[in-house]
Amino acid sequence: MRINVIKVGNSKGLRIPKSILEEYRITNSVELKLKDGYIELRPIKKPRENWTKEFKKMVNDPNEENRIPDFFEEDEL
Repeated sequence: MRINVIKVGNSKGLRIPKSILEEYRITNSVELKLKDGYIELRPIKKPRENWTKEFKKMVNDPNEENRIPDFFEEDEL
């Protein structure tokens, strides 16, 4: 896909089509990486986005072992 570089104030910018923004769930900002000979744009993902769902799966899995050992025995409390 070819898009034009446009003037934005004293700077330049890229106009990304709405369909692409929606498909990749880009709202306010993106991660920009300079690669060897090209620029890579990636949507910024929320790092804890699926934690609630994953914790529920983990709790309900009988084969899941505890990830944090119990440091205190009940008689020490």
